[in-house]
Amino acid sequence: LQYNRVWIPDDEEVWQSAEITKNYKAGDHFLHVQLEDGTELKYPVDPAALPPLRNPDILVGENDLTALSYLHEPAVLHN
Repeated sequence: LQYNRVWIPDDEEVWQSAEITKNYKAGDHFLHVQLEDGTELKYPVDPAALPPLRNPDILVGENDLTALSYLHEPAVLHN
C-alpha cells in the first residue's frame, strides 16, 4: 500500500487526501500518511475498515462518475 493515496476524514474539510508513507501490514493499528500540506501523521485505523483509496489525478473532473476507479463519498465530493 505504500505510496497509494487515500482519503481520511477531517473535521473541517470533511475529507483530506493523504499519501501512505510506510507499508501497512495486516494487524497494524496505524497508517503512516503524509497530508498534501506536508504534515506527517499516524492515522489510527480499524484493520476491517481501511480508508477509501483516491482516484488517479487523470480522473479528476470526470463528467461520468461511473468512469472513476473508486466510487465512494470522498471521490464524488472531490470530483
